[in-house]
Amino acid sequence: MNETTVTTKGQVTIPAEIRARLGIKPRDKVAFELNGDTATLRKAGSRILAVYGSIKSKGKPKDWRELREEFEQGVADEVMSETER
Repeated sequence: MNETTVTTKGQVTIPAEIRARLGIKPRDKVAFELNGDTATLRKAGSRILAVYGSIKSKGKPKDWRELREEFEQGVADEVMSETER
């Protein structure tokens, strides 16, 4: 059993053995779950990965060359309309 002391700020040091076993590294997020009088610590999952795939694509993305061409054409059209005034 590993024990640690709670600081006056409510902080604890997770023992090295537990960090290694859970794969917790500096700056990782951890989650606490309460079940009665027992708290469980686990490495928190990625928020990005948690929502990945939750929004369906409306279709295949355009090619960047096509997007660039459309942008340049829009700029050219705008410049031409300003010079015709």
